[in-house]
Amino acid sequence: MKTMITKEAKRQKIRYRIRKKVSGNAQKPRLSVFRSNSDIYVQLIDDTTGTTLAAASSRDKDIAAQKVNKTEKSKLVGAALAAKAKAVGITACTFDRGGYLYHGRVKGVADGAREGGLQF
Repeated sequence: MKTMITKEAKRQKIRYRIRKKVSGNAQKPRLSVFRSNSDIYVQLIDDTTGTTLAAASSRDKDIAAQKVNKTEKSKLVGAALAAKAKAVGITACTFDRGGYLYHGRVKGVADGAREGGLQF
């Protein structure tokens, strides 16, 4: 008899596999993505000290006020994070897709961050 594995458990396994390989430091932090059904959250994390250096989400007032679809909001979130990273002095990062497919909203965040000036 086959056991059923939930979608969340599959994503968690993928997430752990990615996190074994991806790590961030103060010069090149990890860009972590969390995608809920309605919103998207990104943050730059220094894994050596366990601190968040910059963060942005689709719930920020200037982004939430825009009436565009979720993929376009993701690009705006990526651009907002890139602007905050530049203000802190960060120009490069490593991308952690968090177990999600690199498609749609996750790709939108990456494209927006690249257009904002982050390199990864």
